Amino acid sequence: MNKELWQKAVAFHGHECPGLAIGFKACEVAVKKLGVGRAEDEEIVCVTENDACGVDAVQAILGCSIGKGNLIYRGTGKQAFSFFNRRTGEKIRVYLKAQRDAGMGREEWKKKLLESDVEDLFSFSIPQFALPEKARLFKSLTCEICNEGAPEHKMRLQDGKTVCLDCFKPYDRGC
Repeated sequence: MNKELWQKAVAFHGHECPGLAIGFKACEVAVKKLGVGRAEDEEIVCVTENDACGVDAVQAILGCSIGKGNLIYRGTGKQAFSFFNRRTGEKIRVYLKAQRDAGMGREEWKKKLLESDVEDLFSFSIPQFALPEKARLFKSLTCEICNEGAPEHKMRLQDGKTVCLDCFKPYDRGC
């Protein structure tokens, strides 16, 4: 285990925990199997299926972030991360198959995660979705109700007015 990288993830996250250890080990897979390091821009993409502690390790170690457009949240709730290397086209989905033993405390579980081989912790597959496109810039439009701006792809047309998602009232008849 790279203790320096672990401390970097802990400093970013704020504390040590099993969830951070899961993300840390998932990053280890990306480094080993895709040959990636820290992303300068969008050359590495992570699609995370959860919004838990492990995502902070991905941000701290691989440099993936929502702001850069190379960290994408796909909320299935699963402890799964898909990593894409834009330079080589390689990709891998990492799913936590290991389970916490009954009666195992948090500290013991964290230690087991950090000390285990990634092959014992995860199952590996090819993501069933395409590499997300690079981040795009969009024209900003002003909502005609609240006067706040938002990118055009997040606006809606309602009663002949351009409105933001907060002001939009969806029409749903329960079907």
